[in-house]
Amino acid sequence: MKAAVVTEAGVEVRDVPEPRPKPNEVLVRVRAAGLNRADLAVAAGHAHGSIGGVGTIVGMEFAGEVVEVGTEVPDIIRPGMRVMASGAASYAEYAVADWGRVSSLSDSNMGWVQAATLPVALQTMHDAVVTNGALKPGQSILIQGASSGVGLMGMQVAKAMGAALVLGSSSDAGRRARLADFGCDVAVDTSDVGWPDRVLEATGGRGVDVIVDQVSASVANGNLRACAILGRIVNVGRLGGARGDFDFDLHAMRRISYIGVTFRTRSLQEVREINHRMRADLWPAVEAGKLRLPLDRTFPLAEAAEALAHMKANAHFGKIVLEC
Repeated sequence: MKAAVVTEAGVEVRDVPEPRPKPNEVLVRVRAAGLNRADLAVAAGHAHGSIGGVGTIVGMEFAGEVVEVGTEVPDIIRPGMRVMASGAASYAEYAVADWGRVSSLSDSNMGWVQAATLPVALQTMHDAVVTNGALKPGQSILIQGASSGVGLMGMQVAKAMGAALVLGSSSDAGRRARLADFGCDVAVDTSDVGWPDRVLEATGGRGVDVIVDQVSASVANGNLRACAILGRIVNVGRLGGARGDFDFDLHAMRRISYIGVTFRTRSLQEVREINHRMRADLWPAVEAGKLRLPLDRTFPLAEAAEALAHMKANAHFGKIVLEC
């Protein structure tokens, strides 16, 4: 099969053996694969969790048709089904995923490209907003890095779960102007040093109940000011830096729960449970087309390196997808 492989000279599309499913896995004929920020690090030869290095096939999410299932896969997943899934090595004509990461698709309301934009965003943001952020109906939430694909989904998940006030941040004026289309009530410019005051104004001085933070270092102390007493901050990403200043006294004064999350150290069973919870809460909205991500651009699999360069340039809004 054709696949986008990490080489000493960068990412190249090469002929490689088709994967074989383990007993717990589903083999899928990939029709489309979504790009994610973590793919850039893998493409550069770095490790991401248990994968990485020369010879690695890039990718984290995909949509396509089930070809074969392992002996331990429940019979709710069968050959011929249309599915979306999260799983490694998705920039390829065929990919495998643990059955717990695989979700069936309606035959009528979602194409391959749109389906391939959703798996990572849905599982990441349901886990951050609902499970770890413990958002309750009527509460308020701030999504830091809201103009990313995962961020756009986070705002929609918060609305779907009953948030009364959703704030989203972006340092780009053009992107901030588009956040309202994805559930944002108040857009915040974190390039303005006074941005925490904007959050406090929007919440009557109280601060938000939950912050889902994809930025980290550059906004860490601002988050402490903008979060309510007894609020929760969920550390999902570090686009603004992995290390920085942290006001430990303010953290203690506001009695904030600061929660770190990643899929890199989770067990197979934990990831299955994350996806199970996500589907239980969100799948009717997904099937109804109410949870969606904008499409920035598609590329053929043969142009995987160009697609990654487009993402690295950081001029896009929405998802970039390979058609395989």
